[in-house]
Formats: sequence, structure tokens, C-alpha cells
Amino acid sequence: MQTEPITIAVVSDVACPWCYIGKRRLESALEQWKGTPVEITWHPFELDPTIPVSGLDGETYLRSKFGDLEKTKTMIEHITNVGSEVNIEFNFGENWVAVNTLSLHQLLHVAGEEGFKPQLKERFLCAYFTENLHLNVTEVLITIMAEFGWDAKKTKEIIADDNIAYAVKQEIGHYQNLGVSGVPFFIINNKYGISGAQPSSVFLEAFEQVAPLNNIKAGESCGLDGDKC
Repeated sequence: MQTEPITIAVVSDVACPWCYIGKRRLESALEQWKGTPVEITWHPFELDPTIPVSGLDGETYLRSKFGDLEKTKTMIEHITNVGSEVNIEFNFGENWVAVNTLSLHQLLHVAGEEGFKPQLKERFLCAYFTENLHLNVTEVLITIMAEFGWDAKKTKEIIADDNIAYAVKQEIGHYQNLGVSGVPFFIINNKYGISGAQPSSVFLEAFEQVAPLNNIKAGESCGLDGDKC
């Protein structure tokens, strides 16, 4: 019998719509769960570290990644429809910009040390996918971090800190070495894996059967191979 809290390590990227959807579905499962307490930790992943710091406009990025814009439109429509089911208003409008997320993970890393990583993760996801804020612009990040009490100097120093960047990359490498190649990925009790933005019912089933749980068939996710998002 599970007597210690169930732990879930969530590996995800800010620039991943299925990570946002998966987060909502996990939260829904947690609201319904009446059993053993569940402890969540958030961990970094970079889907496309080759994106320049200056970012890429949405159309350029999607065309380079998928080639067929019609296919992309279908994918975006699907993501938008699924998002609406979990109260996410995806906005892939003309102002949407694809960004390199390393600096975001650096800010999240320090936010984790200070105890507000989950709140900042949610803020970044909303800013990126709903508000269309350009998270590659330092001034935008300064404004967001001010909401959490950080001044401009602190935000700039964290973004420029190579040691923090190294720590983030090491953590990403750790999960890649464990076999994580697409996100979101959920590791239960440091032992069992759930791949993709699974329905809430899958998480509930996993909580109920955590001891004998095996890896569950992959759900929809973003992968490094570029065939999704």
C-alpha cells in the first residue's frame, strides 16, 4: 500500500501546447483524487534549442519545422479545440513568436529555489500561448517577473548567468538520458512513466494502481523529431 505521498516529476517545455493541456488534465485529476497526497515537481526540457535568441515569427518557424502549412493549420485547429475543453484559449495569431526557452527555464530554476515555480510555469504558458507575449524580449520578462516581486536587475542577472544555464542543461540531459524524447512526460514515484497529455482518467487510474503501474501508451505530445509540434 502507498503510504508516502505519490510524487510526480513533470518534464515539460514552455513552448509546448500539449504540455499546457497536460498540465490542465493533471490538475483536473488532482481535484478529483481523494487518496494519497500527490507532490508535483516541474523539470525543464527544450524542444528546439536551435531557435535563435531573437526568436522566429510563427509562420517562418512552422514552415521550417513542418513544411506543409495546411498540415500545420489542421494541427493548430486540433490543439485549439482540445485546449478549449480544458479552458485554455490558444492564440496562434500573427503576433505569435517561437522562442528559445532556455532563459525561461533559467528563471523557472531560480523560482523553484524560491518556492513559486508552479505559479511562474502557469504564467509563462499563459503569456506564450494566450497573450502572445514575446518571451524572447528581456523587457517582457522583466515585466512578468515584477509580478513576482523581482526587480529588473535580478531578472537580467539570472538570464545572463551561465552557471544557471549549465544547471538547466544538465537537468535536461538527465531526463534525456532516462529516455525522455517528447513532452509532457510524467514520472510517478521516480519509477513509472506516462507519456503525453493523457486524459485525467489516466492519471486517476495511475494513482489508484501506482504500485503495479507500467508505462502507459503514449498520448499526444511534442517531440524532438519534429513530426508533431
